[in-house]
Amino acid sequence: MAKYDALFEDEDDIFNGTPESKYWDIHDQTSVDLRRDEFDRIVGRLAAMEAMLSETHDYEDLDKIVKRFCLSDPDRLHELKKSVYMELAGQLIYRVAD
Repeated sequence: MAKYDALFEDEDDIFNGTPESKYWDIHDQTSVDLRRDEFDRIVGRLAAMEAMLSETHDYEDLDKIVKRFCLSDPDRLHELKKSVYMELAGQLIYRVAD
């Protein structure tokens, strides 16, 4: 599933760091207003995902469901997080260049 596996076959390959470290490097170089706006976009996306999950699961059980998913396949979660960090870093770069 990870969109960027080829870029990170070795954690410290092409970009001299992990997707997470590169995201934070980019994050730290952007303006406070841009960071706040991007964080608000992420919170909105999280809220939408919670609303979608609540359509098929009891809202009060969502935290347990998410924790169970995280514990069930930590390797898959690690790969998904790498893709998300790359996506978020791309969004910051795009917004800075805009």
